[in-house]
Amino acid sequence: MLKYVNTQKAPAAIGPYSQAIICGNFLFTSGQIPLSPETGEIVGDSIEKQAEQVLLNMKAVLESQGISLQNVIKTTCFLTDMNDFASFNEIYGKYFTGNPARSCVAVKTLPKGVLCEVEAIAFIKED
Repeated sequence: MLKYVNTQKAPAAIGPYSQAIICGNFLFTSGQIPLSPETGEIVGDSIEKQAEQVLLNMKAVLESQGISLQNVIKTTCFLTDMNDFASFNEIYGKYFTGNPARSCVAVKTLPKGVLCEVEAIAFIKED
């Protein structure tokens, strides 16, 4: 059985998708971009500020289901410029101290012209 996740503490989906889906003991997030949950506007114009907002949004989605970033077992990170990798990685490392598996790729463009996007898979502990 699938459970669709929707929290007002993270930006609303900007298309026909959900913020995350729970299937069994796993939560799969949609890609989070640096939008303000309150206004839907892009936060920041630097990779550091945008990465910070992306990870705050990710944290909000997870916490809405009673889990944390420590439950994340895999992330996929998208950057529009691989020259931003070191700066992105510095912010990422502040949030993901458990070192989940990760892929990081450069893409031509991202929604709304943002600089980064992150999606995650998290394990939900059994009761």
